[in-house]
Amino acid sequence: MKHYLILAAALSLAACNRDKAAEAGAEGMNAGATVTNDTANPTVDNPNVVSDNEAPNPNAPVMKFAEAEFDFGDIKPDTKVRHTFTFTNTGKSPLLIDDATASCGCTTPSWTKGPVAPGAQGTMEVQFDSRGKQGIINKQVAVRANTQPSITTIAIKGNVLTSATTDKPL
Repeated sequence: MKHYLILAAALSLAACNRDKAAEAGAEGMNAGATVTNDTANPTVDNPNVVSDNEAPNPNAPVMKFAEAEFDFGDIKPDTKVRHTFTFTNTGKSPLLIDDATASCGCTTPSWTKGPVAPGAQGTMEVQFDSRGKQGIINKQVAVRANTQPSITTIAIKGNVLTSATTDKPL
């Protein structure tokens, strides 16, 4: 009796799908299947996550910034401003920065080039050039190092004033 119920349920489901296929056409059914498959199995490309086949290294260096974001406040037009971020290697092996890339060409990072021993500090200086910019800015710097995860992000923000704003007396 149980097998008959399962068979009846499967046949009614197949009949229901056949009716939907007739209504939507083959393209409509395939498009729906693609959306369902993409939702059920999304492709994730996140550099901040250790991959499934990469075992976490308990001895890896760890980059711990004293602050992850700095606010310059008001920035005069056509000027360059700098901030130095300080980080500590709280891991168990030397930390080495491979690269640091900014989200915009107006932002330039420079960093400690040599290995940073466990417990020691290093720096990441970020310079922002306000030439040709105005209003609120929010720029990120992705720091790639031999840490897990391999990318750590820091940010700067501020408000670039217009020439008219800076000419007014306070």
